Amino acid sequence: MKENQKKVLGEKRRELILSWLQSEGSPLTGSELSKRTNVSRQIIVQDISLLKARNEPIIATSQGYVYMQKKHEQPLFQRLIVCHHKPEQTVDELNLLVDHGVVVKDVIVEHPVYGELTASIMVRTRKEVTEFLNKVKETNASFLSQLTEGIHLHTIEADSPAKLDDACQALDDAGFLVES
Repeated sequence: MKENQKKVLGEKRRELILSWLQSEGSPLTGSELSKRTNVSRQIIVQDISLLKARNEPIIATSQGYVYMQKKHEQPLFQRLIVCHHKPEQTVDELNLLVDHGVVVKDVIVEHPVYGELTASIMVRTRKEVTEFLNKVKETNASFLSQLTEGIHLHTIEADSPAKLDDACQALDDAGFLVES
């Protein structure tokens, strides 16, 4: 935090955060929001929680916070797919999906103790796939699919059913698709 810059306080800060998230075309990290408002990252995390409690459609992704607004009037199509592969094949799976114009929204596993575990991924380009995988590597995190011997689900989204069909066919051809 800069000593000569004033902290943005309370409700004014949350209004600014909401405005920035709504207007930005890319995710904003907690660190970036912290710098803009001259408060700690933990304060930003609390602000995001308060905004979510007000039903603001904000999600935390590996790239930062995103405001989930509908940017186009064209309807989006979703499909839940079941995949299976080794951790080192994750890059191939995700790139294959985004190369077909598909957004990979999340990963879901069925844990024997905790039940269904879902984590947001929100990747739509190879660049975002690379950033996601770099973050996994930098933090020494494990893929959720490692809890279930490689079996996992993804919610995928596209602007046409044909893109979903083509992506699923490519996954099947690669031996990653269990079912869709």
